Amino acid sequence: MPHKEGKIRVLALGLIRDNDRVFVSVGFDPVKKQTFYRAMGGGVDFGEHSLEALKREFLEEINAEITNIKYLGCLENVFVYSGKQGHEVIQLYECDFVKSKFYQREEIKFNEGKRQKTALWVNVDRFRSGELHLVPEQFLDYL
Repeated sequence: MPHKEGKIRVLALGLIRDNDRVFVSVGFDPVKKQTFYRAMGGGVDFGEHSLEALKREFLEEINAEITNIKYLGCLENVFVYSGKQGHEVIQLYECDFVKSKFYQREEIKFNEGKRQKTALWVNVDRFRSGELHLVPEQFLDYL
């Protein structure tokens, strides 16, 4: 979902780990010409608890149920994407996939609105070394 200028967006994101791998979705900033990675999840709707939003987003985007959900904390992210200022408040959860098949697939294609997206497993060291760009950077504290 595109960011509306002047609006703070509330997100619920799920950090899923498997040994030295983390499950992330891939994004691209056309202005910066930069690929970035973020934990899966999405926007919290008005009147919806962030935990329910997290479960809904995983079901909607990749048809996956999640379990062992544990609240990690709240992050604030002020950034520039596609040349526009963005501001997010992130409710971050740690969780696991219910079905083991999600741990065996290297990548999953899905649609977010009209955009085709990819989610995949990435070795945590690739983010720690700075080889790949994880957003927001505070996520590194949880890996």
